[in-house]
Formats: sequence, C-alpha cells, structure tokens
Amino acid sequence: MNRIKYTVTPDVLASKGIRFANYFIDYIIQIIIGAGFGVVIGVVSELTGNYFLIELFFESGRLMEFVFGFIILLLYYTTIETLTGRSLAKYITKTKVVLYDGSKPTFNEILVRSLCRIIPFEQFSFLGEDGKGWHDSISKTYVVDIAKFEAKKATFEGLDEIGRIGE
Repeated sequence: MNRIKYTVTPDVLASKGIRFANYFIDYIIQIIIGAGFGVVIGVVSELTGNYFLIELFFESGRLMEFVFGFIILLLYYTTIETLTGRSLAKYITKTKVVLYDGSKPTFNEILVRSLCRIIPFEQFSFLGEDGKGWHDSISKTYVVDIAKFEAKKATFEGLDEIGRIGE
C-alpha cells in the first residue's frame, strides 16, 4: 500500500511579522558579535603591539566592512541552523527551519540558505504574497511555527498509523 508522506502546508508557516522579527533580532545579534570581534582584535592588538588587523580594517573601507559582515552572517547562520535548525531569533519566536517533508535541513541546504542572504535586497523578499524569502525558495526550506507544525505533523502521523492498522 502506498503511504502518503507529510508535507509542509501554508497554515504552519511563520507569519511575515514573525519573519521580520527573526530578521531584526538576528541582525542585532550579528552586530553584537561583530562588536565583540572588534573588541577582541583591539585588545589583542594592544597587548601584542601589532596593529595589522586594525590598519587593514580601517584602511580598506566599505569593502572590508562588507566582507567582515558577510563572514559573521555566514558563520552565525550556518553554524547555529546546521546544529539546531534554529537561529537565536527563531528560539525566541518559537520557529524553525525545515524541508518540505518536515525533516531537518542538511549542512549543504543551510549553507545555500546562508549564502543566499547576501543577494541584494534579499531581506525584503519574504514580504511577497507567499511570505517566503529567496533564501527559503532557493534552498527549498521553510520557516514554520513550531506549535502549529508539531500539532499538524502529529495529527498526520496519527492518521497514518490508523491507516496502517488494517495492513
């Protein structure tokens, strides 16, 4: 007998407001991480008397700031979402990243998702009608409300179990 597989449906997706909150909270966290790295670089430079990194950063201008910010973004999202399926903001808003079948994304899918975040104006792409950002669409991932997602998946699995009783 063919078994029907669970798939993510629009009713369990995180709202646009929650998606914006996730973006805003994670952005603030990335700024704090960047400032922390700056303090560490400053302290190490003072202790060693070697100001190469400080000079490199300040003399390179906007390009270096962009590269530094991108490295923080890439490390932040790729590390935490690969390990947990959630960024710090997603913990606060009780959301998580999943694949179409509700499973946890792999490292490669999270890496693609993170790399897509540097597309210009990408942060506004989730404001479209379906509420999916380009980093979701390209990586084929979804951000779901955990309570709605778990309840719907449990109901689906319960019905599937009932259907297998007669096999």
